[in-house]
Amino acid sequence: MTAPILEATGVVKQYGKFMALGGVDLRVMPGTVHSVIGPNGAGKTTLFHMLTGTRSVTSGRIVFDGADVTGETDYQRVQRGIARSFQVTSLFPSLPVRENLRLAALGTAPRRAMNCWRRPVGDLACDDTVDKVLARLELQRVADTAAAALSHGQQRRLEVGMALAARPRAIFLDEPTSGMGVDDLGAMKRLIRGLAEDHTVVLIEHNMDIVMDISDTITVMQQGKVLMEGPPDMVRGDPRVRAAYLGNMITGGQR
Repeated sequence: MTAPILEATGVVKQYGKFMALGGVDLRVMPGTVHSVIGPNGAGKTTLFHMLTGTRSVTSGRIVFDGADVTGETDYQRVQRGIARSFQVTSLFPSLPVRENLRLAALGTAPRRAMNCWRRPVGDLACDDTVDKVLARLELQRVADTAAAALSHGQQRRLEVGMALAARPRAIFLDEPTSGMGVDDLGAMKRLIRGLAEDHTVVLIEHNMDIVMDISDTITVMQQGKVLMEGPPDMVRGDPRVRAAYLGNMITGGQR
């Protein structure tokens, strides 16, 4: 039986008297899209902070690729093969798309990435990685355009691409379709589903059409705990999920 690439056991996060996470268990299998859903305040983004090392856990254990990473920082986890995007787009707005991706590709070696005394040629150019990511993002025609000049949907795809350029084993995407128009959703959906061919994807997303279409496993959170977990069909039909969060959003009703 295949072992999980990521396993969290009894993860607790407490801020003073407030319990943001109350003992979360999570097992993410390699090569899958694993979505985490739940109402606002359920603890989804807090869980992402714990898993990616952006913040420290109060108690519990996190294992990635067989190594206990509970006490490691975010940059140490990046070096192990974890990359993340955020709810708010975080790019280098004045730099071209290609340069954003180049810097991300060197992100696991920051001294090389920020060495302004050497021209970005040879290994520093990361041409092969950048070209592959551009093709996957469907952004080749804007490769030399400043990130600030892109549409919102293109910027969201570029941010996913920056995580991808770091050549991670697992990619954590926090609300990648946030603020997107209908015209951009198809490209993002294709991108996320395609990532699972070479990576493991852990996804927070409120668009239930996308979640149900591309996920292999869905974890439903409520009030800092896991309510239930399973494949999309199981989640879709669970009365606890409908009562807690989804209502008729996944049964063909109002969205």
